[in-house]
Amino acid sequence: MFKVGDIAVYPAQGVGVIEAIENREVMGSRQLFYVMKIMGNGMKIMIPLHSAQSVGLREVVPAADIPKIYAILRNKDVSIDKQTWNKRYREYLEKIKTGSVFEIARVLRDLLILKTDKNLSFGERKMMDTAKNLLVKEISVATKSEETKVEQDLQRYFTLQ
Repeated sequence: MFKVGDIAVYPAQGVGVIEAIENREVMGSRQLFYVMKIMGNGMKIMIPLHSAQSVGLREVVPAADIPKIYAILRNKDVSIDKQTWNKRYREYLEKIKTGSVFEIARVLRDLLILKTDKNLSFGERKMMDTAKNLLVKEISVATKSEETKVEQDLQRYFTLQ
């Protein structure tokens, strides 16, 4: 259970701050909601407490797990499916929706590898930016580092655009 002021991660949206826990009436019954403000874009999300875990609301990745993220990014010995871009896009979107920082790192790595072989579709480029931004924000919060430093660290593994 999160408290007001806690930092948490909401799948596909990123890192945010729990600003309040409010009691609201929805369809005739009262429920408690987390009110979360996403750090990256200021968007506010209301998450029912009873379903917070099932929707993937989680704590920020521990700093001790950051090397695992960089290991995923370093591993370029992976085969990328030569399926159609829209099928690949749906597959990557599902990985991002899991909220797993490790799955997000795999999506970023795969798209960056794919980018060296061919032009990415508009959707794939947008997804690559989303994955990069989600990773940068979470790693910077986990390590208490500036986002620019985290981007420079990622730059060592890939040339990001």
